[in-house]
Amino acid sequence: MHSVPQAALRTGKHPETIRRWIRSGRLRSQRIGLQHGVAEADLEELTRSSDALPPPVGWNRLPSGNPMPDWVGAVRESRDSR
Repeated sequence: MHSVPQAALRTGKHPETIRRWIRSGRLRSQRIGLQHGVAEADLEELTRSSDALPPPVGWNRLPSGNPMPDWVGAVRESRDSR
């Protein structure tokens, strides 16, 4: 079982995002006292399934014709270097 802060670290999300997922029913949890416990299997299932839509046609290239940089990877790398 993971606490909300542990689940947030594990997924790279903000703890409030994990809480929203729990409140909306997107992520199952068990109440342990005043805290939520999230099972490893439920966390893996949620992170494996992505309901994100693909980017619109043409958004994978810059106006110059070069491929679009990996912005998400760049932000993650900058956060990891702190």
